[in-house]
Amino acid sequence: MERTSQQQTVVVDRGLFLIRYSAAKDATEPPTVRVSAASESEDDVQFILCPDQDEPVLWEPESCLVVRAEATAKLAVDVIAAQQGGSTAATVRIEPLNQGKAIQDGAAPRTQLRPSPNRTPLRILGHLTGIGDVIVNPDEWLGGPSIPLRIEGVALQWPGKPDDLAIRYAVKTARPQPISGRAMELGSFAGTRGKAMPIVGLMLEVSGPDAENYEFAVETIFLGSQATRTTGKRIIVSGPTGREPLVGLRIDLIDALAERHRRDEPARSQTTPSNSPVRVFRSKVRQTATA
Repeated sequence: MERTSQQQTVVVDRGLFLIRYSAAKDATEPPTVRVSAASESEDDVQFILCPDQDEPVLWEPESCLVVRAEATAKLAVDVIAAQQGGSTAATVRIEPLNQGKAIQDGAAPRTQLRPSPNRTPLRILGHLTGIGDVIVNPDEWLGGPSIPLRIEGVALQWPGKPDDLAIRYAVKTARPQPISGRAMELGSFAGTRGKAMPIVGLMLEVSGPDAENYEFAVETIFLGSQATRTTGKRIIVSGPTGREPLVGLRIDLIDALAERHRRDEPARSQTTPSNSPVRVFRSKVRQTATA
């Protein structure tokens, strides 16, 4: 008799990823997590395993493996119960790994590692339905066009945040929950886990003496809608009716002064007629559904 199992298909971009089996609901008899490449992606995917392992299987929580993708690829994540009728509730994290950007020949050497002057090292921990917790950097999507999965909760992380800066955020859940609408401090989790209850609204705000130097740049995709970008010190976003699940999120906290300086620099070297027309375009992002 076959054991109970669940499968989720995940799309990963070209790069290196850590697949971490972080938790299981049944700690006594946890399910097994098997990772494989979809047939059309087998040539682009390589699994990096421990020396004593010969297949991409995570046998218990707190185990992990590495995936190397030469191109955008599909991965199948199978969660298999330890016995017939056993639990298949598990949290699997997919964390991108990178080595940073190489210094080009002739460029001045960097004396220290530091973020771009226009970008903070803010990261998002998000809980995706069927996947679990995932951590992304400011330039990466949580969910998004290539992985439009329902986002159940988020936590913003910034270990070196300036003391004169305060960041708060809140989520609205699809059904009433104690956490819905509650403003959370940096590092706190807002939303739910494992309840298949997506976020349908999101609020972010930056305040404090140093807040004039920063502003949020947020890109969101709500189910059935195009990607939209919103900027400001306080942002509230939702779908057209306020009931659409959030399936893509990218959050950046921009150095507002440096960004304004960058935008103003070209203007100082150009003469623009006072009656020149201004046109505003909404960018369209192609969404790819996964099985």
